[in-house]
Amino acid sequence: MRADSTSLSLSASPAAKRAALLQKFSDDANLPALGSAVSKVVQLTSSDDEALQELTNFVLSDVALTQKILRLSNTVSYRTASGRTISTITSAIFLLGFDTVKMCALAMLLVDRLPDTHHAQSVRFELAQALRASVMGRQLARRSHFPDAEEAAITALFKNLGQLLVASHDHDVYNEISVLTQGANLTPAKASLQVLGCSFDQLAVTVLQDWKISDTLIHALTPLCSRVEKSPANRQEWMSLVASFSSDAARLMSHTNDAKQLADNQTLLTRFGSALTLDKEQIDQLFAVTIHETHVLLDSLGLLPQPDKPAELPGESDPEAQNLLTDFMLVTPESDTPPILTCHPSGKPMNAHALLLAGVQDVTQMMGSGHGKLNELIMQVLETLYQGMGFRFATLCMKDLKTEQYRARVSIGESHSAHQAGFRFSTTITHDIFHLAIKNNADLIIADATAAKIYSLIPAWHRQLLPDTQSFIILPLVIQEKTLGLLYADRSLLAPEGVSADETALIKTLKGLLLAALNSR
Repeated sequence: MRADSTSLSLSASPAAKRAALLQKFSDDANLPALGSAVSKVVQLTSSDDEALQELTNFVLSDVALTQKILRLSNTVSYRTASGRTISTITSAIFLLGFDTVKMCALAMLLVDRLPDTHHAQSVRFELAQALRASVMGRQLARRSHFPDAEEAAITALFKNLGQLLVASHDHDVYNEISVLTQGANLTPAKASLQVLGCSFDQLAVTVLQDWKISDTLIHALTPLCSRVEKSPANRQEWMSLVASFSSDAARLMSHTNDAKQLADNQTLLTRFGSALTLDKEQIDQLFAVTIHETHVLLDSLGLLPQPDKPAELPGESDPEAQNLLTDFMLVTPESDTPPILTCHPSGKPMNAHALLLAGVQDVTQMMGSGHGKLNELIMQVLETLYQGMGFRFATLCMKDLKTEQYRARVSIGESHSAHQAGFRFSTTITHDIFHLAIKNNADLIIADATAAKIYSLIPAWHRQLLPDTQSFIILPLVIQEKTLGLLYADRSLLAPEGVSADETALIKTLKGLLLAALNSR
């Protein structure tokens, strides 16, 4: 995506500049698609059983984002006590938390789909500010008694959307506002009002309304004007307080340990301390945690900013200078580029055994922790099969006594929503491969679904739903002769390499762990 290269002169009126900027938003054909994706992620909530499935599939649909989330999961800050490598997105969500992965997904949507062809540095700076505010909002949400408090982190992220949009679509206007905030010591709101005739928040609201973001989040962006804020009377007022506090705090973090920051921190304490029940020590602690967590996030996402003029940085002989270089150079970690995995022509990884083993260990640890929800365990099993064996689609199909059908309940992979909706068949026994597997409680691993003997057993509904399937597995889920359902996964390619005895044993172990989880719930 690229920004419109045309821009008005600095002498143009605020109304003219604003109209030109809004026109650029309108001309950006990719902005509606970005809005649709952002809206979809925002609506996911950790309390929704289907949200884990949707978030996992959303991340897995983007290879670069998948690698960045996994890299974050394996940093020193988040590494598990066992030191094992996290290899699935389900495990990453379990380790990092649903809301952290959700925030990373939103951040990467913004950085990947906003135009930054010539001014990536400014866009990345504003995205870093948005992430700092969001991390701060999440810290405050953990202290709150309000329901769904985690939404505050999303609101804090959106508090910087206006700056992001201007930086990515009209860098001349962005620079003009920046000069006023730095040289004339104006707040970003006052500077944008002077240049555009409206605040950054008003720009953000206009776009978020087009994106169909909920009114609760949008209303929380309303600027607060009091010098000393009052305690919130309800959740909406608390959301507004958190958004404003987090945004202001993020701006101050660029002045760490200097006199200006100390003075500004006191202003922040005076304005928000009573309303958010924060004292100086708590604010200092929030700053320290936010700075650390944001740095880890930016590093893992490959978004650490680089200086505009690297040649002016101090020389290599100065250790402190080298720390600056380390902190501010644009780091594109090797793992940000998806590793080239060696696979069979079918798509099955050469290291399938190692991936399956890691998945079994993840499921075992999740069950042993006592904190894993059933849906998380199911997703972990499905993703292990999906990633470990190189399938294109995997699903858990459960018996529905009311409709007398086996119906897909949770799915992962290509076109998972459409395939899940159509993956259902009658419990009435017929002579097909699914009922044969269920009747005999036989795990079937089919390397060539086009073989005459196999193809003749594939039911019509499956041929219609997944006509290009060439290899697949069926794992019936049976406890004491009672059929609960089955696991299914497939590829659109033949798999003549087959499945080794060790791999088969691990697949059966995964199935056994799932049966144990289903039987205990």
